Amino acid sequence: MIVTGIRLFNKDCGKGGEGIDDLPAILNEAIPAATQPIDAELRASQDLAYRYTAVLEMTRESPHRNIEGRLSMLKEALFNVRQHEAFLCIILSDVITCAQEVEMMDKQFAAQIEHLKNTVQAKTAVPTSQVFPIFLALANLWTSFQDEILLLSFLTNLTGSLQQFLGIHAQLFPDDVMESLLEGVTVKSDEQRIKETMGIKVNVSDFKEQEWLFPETTANFDQLLIQYRGFCAHALAEKDGLLLPGNPAIGILKHKEKYYTFSSKESAYVFAQNPDMFIQLIGEKARECAELIQLLELHHQFESLAPYSQVRSGDKRSMKPITKCDSSTQTDTHILPPTIVKSYEWNEWELRRKAIKLANLRRKLTHSMQTNLSHMRRDGSTQVYLLKDFGTQTKLDNSSNVPRPQIFLAGLRGGSTPTTCMVKVNLTRAVDET
Repeated sequence: MIVTGIRLFNKDCGKGGEGIDDLPAILNEAIPAATQPIDAELRASQDLAYRYTAVLEMTRESPHRNIEGRLSMLKEALFNVRQHEAFLCIILSDVITCAQEVEMMDKQFAAQIEHLKNTVQAKTAVPTSQVFPIFLALANLWTSFQDEILLLSFLTNLTGSLQQFLGIHAQLFPDDVMESLLEGVTVKSDEQRIKETMGIKVNVSDFKEQEWLFPETTANFDQLLIQYRGFCAHALAEKDGLLLPGNPAIGILKHKEKYYTFSSKESAYVFAQNPDMFIQLIGEKARECAELIQLLELHHQFESLAPYSQVRSGDKRSMKPITKCDSSTQTDTHILPPTIVKSYEWNEWELRRKAIKLANLRRKLTHSMQTNLSHMRRDGSTQVYLLKDFGTQTKLDNSSNVPRPQIFLAGLRGGSTPTTCMVKVNLTRAVDET
């Protein structure tokens, strides 16, 4: 990490760092390039959703015989394209967050480089305690740049894998088919629908038990968690799952700590009369179309619902949630005092041996007799001689010395005569003389 920080500093100073890519510049170019196809695909998905919504809304007002057979397919296509739109919005939000992170890290990286330059300046030697932490910070920021590049690549690949869903819609409903269905129908976007109901609000005095929230009277109004991903709750229940965008400016109904929006004032009034019934109807609709559970974020509601296939046609009510609790029981080890039968035998052969013994004793008789010597018995005593200690010797240690021989030889060195004359003298002494 320290070496990476040093190389980055040298690269910025123009004294080294060859082979290191300029990751901030790459990210600044890659983020707009990744955002453009996501925006284009999001607009295409929204256009499809607006068309499907217009056709389905038209069939609710005036049934069209030519599309009765395709009505269920249009609903499923609307659910699918809305899911596709939601996924693209999540990806686009992640890309925007990535761009914000890159901008923040770019500023931090420039600040660390400037701080390092001020610390080093033209000094020949700088204490490691001053520069090493800055080098580590530079390396960590560079690692974060690399992570952002990987995240952006993953989001781009994910967007490419979602493009096939729009192609399926083009196969199911070609342009000529959609033009025939949209003949005489005005296609409205979500923004246009909201603008049509701007300035219309619910009269709070008409409701005594319900609580309504408005932008001008509620703090953090934009941060409220709207149910059903912001779609009109009344349209979902009454119009067979039609996804119409809700307008929070009309008024947000707070019911059991949850918030609901509506597409019109009339829908808000009808829903507020019996919210629990409409919520249950939406749950029943989601049980028929399981894709609505993810789209409308109904996971909390389906914790207490049974699968649609397991519910009988006559019983459409929700099942009560199965409550679970931890319980434990304890019993005494020995309630009664122990009764141990010591004469108990489990071995069959031992029992048989005892039975034979008892059978033999039944045929035995006990006799007793007494003699004169046994009458008034007296003590008898005997005397023995105690053992005596004896000792024997089986080994005797002895030693002997031998004379140490000492012999002296004289004349071995030679003399003036040509022949050597050697004299041998025995100097060995007797043992007793030493």
